[in-house]
Amino acid sequence: MNKIISEIETNETNPILRNLNIEQRKAVLAVEGPVLIVAGAGSGKTRVLTHKIAYLIDIGIPPQNILALTFTNKAAQVMRERISLLVNPEASKRIWAGTFHSIFAKILRFEANAIGYSSNFSIYDTDDSVNIIKRILEGYSISNNRLTAETIHHIISLAKNKVLSPEEFARTSSTPIDRQVADIYKEYQDYLHQNNAMDFDDLLVNTYELFRSYPEILHKYQERFTFILVDEYQDTNKVQYLVLKQLSSKYRNITVVGDDAQSIYRWRGADIRNILDFQKDFPDSKIFRLEQNYRSTKCILSAADSVIKFNKKQIEKKLWTENEDGELIEVFQCENEKEEANLVVKTIKSLVDGGKFSFGDIAIFYRTNAQSLEFENALRRENINYVVVGGLSFYKRKEVKDVLAYLKLLVNPNDNEALIRIINEPPRGIGKITLAHLMNYAKERKISIFEALGNIDEISNLQNRAIGVLKDFRNWLLRTVDKLNEKVGIADTIYQYIKESGLISMYEEIGTDDAYDRLENINTLLTDIYDFLTRNENTDLYDYLQQISLISDIDEKNIATEQVKLMTLHSAKGLEFPVVFIVGLEQGLFPLIRYKSKSNEDEEEERRLFYVGITRAMKKVYLTYALVRHRFGDESYQVPSKFLQEIDNKYLLVHTESRRKTITFVDRPKNAFDYKDDFNDFDQTEDNTLKIGDKVLHPFFGIGRVEHLEGSGNFAQALVNFDSVGRKRLMLQYAKLKKV
Repeated sequence: MNKIISEIETNETNPILRNLNIEQRKAVLAVEGPVLIVAGAGSGKTRVLTHKIAYLIDIGIPPQNILALTFTNKAAQVMRERISLLVNPEASKRIWAGTFHSIFAKILRFEANAIGYSSNFSIYDTDDSVNIIKRILEGYSISNNRLTAETIHHIISLAKNKVLSPEEFARTSSTPIDRQVADIYKEYQDYLHQNNAMDFDDLLVNTYELFRSYPEILHKYQERFTFILVDEYQDTNKVQYLVLKQLSSKYRNITVVGDDAQSIYRWRGADIRNILDFQKDFPDSKIFRLEQNYRSTKCILSAADSVIKFNKKQIEKKLWTENEDGELIEVFQCENEKEEANLVVKTIKSLVDGGKFSFGDIAIFYRTNAQSLEFENALRRENINYVVVGGLSFYKRKEVKDVLAYLKLLVNPNDNEALIRIINEPPRGIGKITLAHLMNYAKERKISIFEALGNIDEISNLQNRAIGVLKDFRNWLLRTVDKLNEKVGIADTIYQYIKESGLISMYEEIGTDDAYDRLENINTLLTDIYDFLTRNENTDLYDYLQQISLISDIDEKNIATEQVKLMTLHSAKGLEFPVVFIVGLEQGLFPLIRYKSKSNEDEEEERRLFYVGITRAMKKVYLTYALVRHRFGDESYQVPSKFLQEIDNKYLLVHTESRRKTITFVDRPKNAFDYKDDFNDFDQTEDNTLKIGDKVLHPFFGIGRVEHLEGSGNFAQALVNFDSVGRKRLMLQYAKLKKV
């Protein structure tokens, strides 16, 4: 240790080392052998990485022998620019710096012949890949064609990230759908090879196979890349990990920089074990912890640290800062999602009116895309500019536009654009040729496509099956229009109509995380329609669609630089803002609990996501949760997130201003949140196994009957119709239900 400090002191005159803190300098000076740099949030990891590369060049390492791998082209460009300011700009150009995909593509261009490709191979992006799979799908019948090309591409991508060939994937397939996907995977891969093409994942897999099959080629690149540096190592997947092990196995001069506490991409293949097990892979590795944070206040960092310590799988570290103590984190209990959105917007206005912050300084983070709607609506009402970062505004999302197209047809069956959008969404077997015949018939007679459906028997060249489907579609639409015209139970009619469309069952059947997100967006839209019709007397579906159209028009024109940022917590990684709101902190929503959740790994990743959200903030953090959330007329009784309970109480200022106080806040040294409610002594029966139809007693809502059950274990939920308050969705581990 003394020797290292002596070297640091001796090198203080070196401009490359001058502006680094002690730990950063140690990491830069650790030139030989494997090095793990655990870089906490806001600790200057990019600075260390670039300065280390500059230092390697400065001490005589040829730039062309340095490989620097990043996850984005922007990060690689920033790295090059910063290095060029520290050393000869010409030297920085000779470094092999880029994303995993770009660097591996470069290698494959040189070595393509060895694996049966020519050097001019094409690289297919995601859209290209999905379009190929769509064409392949035309020859298959998978669960009524409800498994989309996008979903199949995602499954294939995950398989490749795990280095599973089509044959290996087929051997591990356990369901009929998996086996059919395996067939498509094989056909897709054959098509790529026949076309001398690779997709993004092939760039990784083929590099691994190249090095594995041809030791002499691997040796060539081991000699080329004698020093390897990797950014965001916690985000690497299995195949990236394997290639890095191959390349670094000879000289072992590999430096990886990352933060296990910010590993939040397991759903797309990232494996936190890569960083957690680095010291097992390299027992002689040196580890440096960058714990000084330059971004946040002491209060924000301490609160984040008090939460992340509950994760068992982590590399020990504790962030600290020389910044000011800062203000306490404010927590707001809200009656429901609308009160939550209004409170957040009111607080934003107050912050800006106070003169310390601008709208551009403020970000709202949420766990699921569907949550953005209430905040978008509330911001619009106050004429506050906003932008949805890393995603689409709520009404521009595909599944939302699909539902709106269905609804537009109800008020105007002659809307050709709406009909074309949804006539085969979800798939009904209406092919492009059938649709072309319909459109030509309508165009020749100057009528709408829907009117053409009324004359379906007159249209030539249509198959009998298609005629039957189109007749059923037209009759179903007309029946729904008749129901709407009765002006009774409009909201229920709309819900039943969308349910009968097949959109909801399609996404339920797909069952991926993306499908659940789309389902949540559909349910949020239907809930918004229900609320609109309930709040506004003498209105109908046409009125709702009209105001949506006006909102969409405003969206296109209302562009400003000073905008409140809305985004999911995943999109927030790598960003920073003076003021951060994290909303929807309720058990089941954040942490998000999917029905497939099976282990603590899901909860630990959710906790890391919360940690990422808090540590984006520089000055102020606000946390909010709702006691009740609505789902198309049903009330779901919510429980505050366990993450709130995990924050040390001394860093919180808790507001409980909601009219319905159901949570008891206990003033105690550690936790501000106590899950015990006002009827804590209400005992459940020992035999608490419920089934649909059971009559139950709730200590607050009284007598009800179970209408639906889902999930299992700690994630089990029940939809109960209570005599006193109607339907409520309850988490059974908190609900205190007793069979009657």
